[in-house]
Amino acid sequence: MKRILFDSAHEEYRQSVRAFLGKEVVPHYQDWDTAGIVPRELFTALGDLGAFGIAVPEEFGGAGIGDFRYNVVLQEEAARAGVSPAILGPALHNDVCLPYFLDYTTEEQKARWLPGIASGELITAIAMTEPGTGSDLSGIATKAVRDGDHYVIDGAKTFITNGINADLVIAAVRTGEHQHRGLSLIVVERDTPGFERGRKLDKVGLHAQDTAELFFRGARVPAANLLGGEGEGFFGLTKNLAQERISVAVSGLAQATAAFDQTVAYVRERKAFGSAIGSQQVIRHRLAELATEIDVAQHYLDRCVVALDAGELTVVDAAKAKWWCTELQGRVTDACVQLHGGYGYMLEYPIARAWQDSRVTRIYAGTTEIMKEIIGRSLQLG
Repeated sequence: MKRILFDSAHEEYRQSVRAFLGKEVVPHYQDWDTAGIVPRELFTALGDLGAFGIAVPEEFGGAGIGDFRYNVVLQEEAARAGVSPAILGPALHNDVCLPYFLDYTTEEQKARWLPGIASGELITAIAMTEPGTGSDLSGIATKAVRDGDHYVIDGAKTFITNGINADLVIAAVRTGEHQHRGLSLIVVERDTPGFERGRKLDKVGLHAQDTAELFFRGARVPAANLLGGEGEGFFGLTKNLAQERISVAVSGLAQATAAFDQTVAYVRERKAFGSAIGSQQVIRHRLAELATEIDVAQHYLDRCVVALDAGELTVVDAAKAKWWCTELQGRVTDACVQLHGGYGYMLEYPIARAWQDSRVTRIYAGTTEIMKEIIGRSLQLG
């Protein structure tokens, strides 16, 4: 079924992104995958492309266009080129962190941070997960105590995307005892005394995406770095998690689609018993199932993107998209490895790396189980 999400401006941008990835990312991707991190220059190059400034107001160096469809194009083209892990850090910067700097900053904070965010010179991260708490935001224990014109922060965060590269870390901290109204968001800058980076974590997949531990040991942060009001952090996090989950769904479905396309091409060429294995009914039917699931998911997800841009996307609908598209990604990549046979388990084949990279999407930004709980509670079953 033909998609109707994009117009000519998005397709022109798609061609620019495709050319950019082919020139600036694909030739270096294996080196970045081995290093476990992308260079800072990737962010500034994407800034030059205009990828980070689309939603940033013109007075701060952006285009002032609130249109998430451009973000979708970047994720889809990264999946098509087979370099999604390298783009996940920039996508977090653009899809997840930028809204906090647009929606919760003062004019002084906007002037201080948005130009660098748009140019890619200031790399952002968000620190929610802690060693003792994941999807349950109310369990956050990292504390921030007001001391004159500063907050003193103590605690630890883990599994933080862009943790090594980040210049600005949005830290979810506890400023009060109430499980929800006691949370605040404070921006911790790179050279803050008492702010330390721990290990760059060694993951099963997504090797080009830097993920790190962060430590706050009496970190003194200016009170002027508070995002929104004190005690408003939980509500900011829950509001912006809907867009984060759509971003994860977009990437997951795009990677599933790319894996499917690679596998269709493979089964057309691979021979067994004198003919292409794709001519066998069992394989045709499995691919027919996957094609149908991808198509149906794509149209639901496109509708979610439209709702997001209109300010109408609900937390429940975002949860549906997130769990369904990432679980589908897992089913598709697993089936595609099977259809590649032994070659599907070899890392020299893109499908093996796609399978490896896909597993975590059902965990981060809220596990499948948490997504189902959000949806289940909305049904008011008692």
